[in-house]
Amino acid sequence: MAGEALARLAEERVDHRFKGLPPDADGLTVGELAAQRRNLFTDGFTTPVLALSAERLEHNLALMARYASRHGLAFAPHGKTSMAPQLFHRQVERGAWGITLAVPHQVRVARAFGVRRIFLANELVDAAALRWIAAELAADPDFRFICYVDSVRGVEQMAAALHGSPRPVDVVVELAAGDGARTGARTEAECAAIAEAVAAVPALRLVGVAGYEGEVPQATPERVHAWLRRLVALAADFDKAGRFQGLDEIVISAGGSAWFDAVADVFAEVPELTAPVLKLLRSGAYVSHDDGHYRKLTPFTRVPEEGALEPAFRLWAQVVSRPSPEQAFVNAGKRDAAYDLDLPFAQVVRRDGVERPATGIEVTALSDQHAWLRTAPEADLEVGDWLGMGLSHPCTSFDKWQLIPVAEADGTVVEYMRTFF
Repeated sequence: MAGEALARLAEERVDHRFKGLPPDADGLTVGELAAQRRNLFTDGFTTPVLALSAERLEHNLALMARYASRHGLAFAPHGKTSMAPQLFHRQVERGAWGITLAVPHQVRVARAFGVRRIFLANELVDAAALRWIAAELAADPDFRFICYVDSVRGVEQMAAALHGSPRPVDVVVELAAGDGARTGARTEAECAAIAEAVAAVPALRLVGVAGYEGEVPQATPERVHAWLRRLVALAADFDKAGRFQGLDEIVISAGGSAWFDAVADVFAEVPELTAPVLKLLRSGAYVSHDDGHYRKLTPFTRVPEEGALEPAFRLWAQVVSRPSPEQAFVNAGKRDAAYDLDLPFAQVVRRDGVERPATGIEVTALSDQHAWLRTAPEADLEVGDWLGMGLSHPCTSFDKWQLIPVAEADGTVVEYMRTFF
């Protein structure tokens, strides 16, 4: 089923829905276009066009797979970053336990492409979505699904929606990262009350604890380590109280893209419990990394001996106006580039097949379809030049593009990454 669904992606027809693709490719299937191995710069692609580096994508996938294995962590990378089933399957092929997701629609996408293990890092109280999950569990004995709970009221709503379900839905109690943080129960006493409520519902099964250390207020390594130890202690307390009786494994999960080194540290200290522990890491932004926010906060800056992620995105736009020596405009804007964390970064200029650093060029603002450039006296920039820009925040880069060319270093496009947002 998974292979068939992925194969159907290659059968999709190229047309006006997909930005940046060559107009003369209309009517070809994606597979046929990929087989032509067109060059991003010389074979008809139009600007703006977002491209992924084939080499850097592969590097990042392999690096995090090795990292998780080296530290004894199960890995469920967060699929909301890319919403690209082709990447989900590459992650699983490299040893990922499954895929993390955030909302029911994303679960439906993953299931449509045969993902068998899904960790929903969110509360789920939507009755229609819960009934659909229950039907998926009933129809497929190999499907494993886990989601958060953080309130007795939420447990009651799940119980009402799932009444009579043949297979229970596995849940983990979410411990908040602190007062004023995002979701999650604020105290261990609240967590215990939620666990008691779950135990009274036949349609639910408590399998562990989880949370998101990225929400620790005024985060420092010490604060993040301290909260992660609270999470581990909560699991140990639940186990001592007999809340995990009869389980084959106990789930302890954390891990965004900023503190997975702290997760590795603390999860290495997990004590022996009454069942084996699934230490589940959920980092997702690594897959493309970026040139801004995540470049600055990646844990690999603290542990350089572990390796380094590489930014895999580059947005290409064309200079369409040069109204003054201090100003220029390219034809990519808010509809094309992530801008929620940082503006794009001018990196390289291409002219007549020659690429050089974008010296003296800065992106200062975005309109819907234009980037505003400030150009210093040393900037060599003319109308018609292609400007390659780095981006900040992988999640909002992927979600602006439905079909993304994956290009080798010389510009040869070897495949196309389909996203479903």
